[in-house]
Order: sequence, then C-alpha cells, then structure tokens
Amino acid sequence: MDAFTAGLLQRIKATESDLTRARDEGDDFLVEVEQGELDDLRRLAAEHGVEVGASSV
Repeated sequence: MDAFTAGLLQRIKATESDLTRARDEGDDFLVEVEQGELDDLRRLAAEHGVEVGASSV
C-alpha cells in the first residue's frame, strides 16, 4: 500500500470516529461538518481507485 492510500484510509477512519463522537454528543453542526468531510474523502478514494471497506457510520 502506498503512502497516499494509507494516509487516505487513515483520514477516513479518523473522520468516521469524529462523526460518531459528534452524533453521540448531539452536536448537529459538527455532524454536518464531519459528514461533509467524510463524503469528500470517500469521493477522493473512489476517484483514485482506493477501496474503502464498509462502515458502521
């Protein structure tokens, strides 16, 4: 796995964690921010052929 792929997958994992925490805390604004970031990261992964595993978020 190259550095780009590893970094991207790590950012996705961290953002999923942040999104879960925002939901648990009931922070609707932060949920929207984190969801937007996650959508962007997943789009970037798809554009570069990086397979992202199924998520529980």
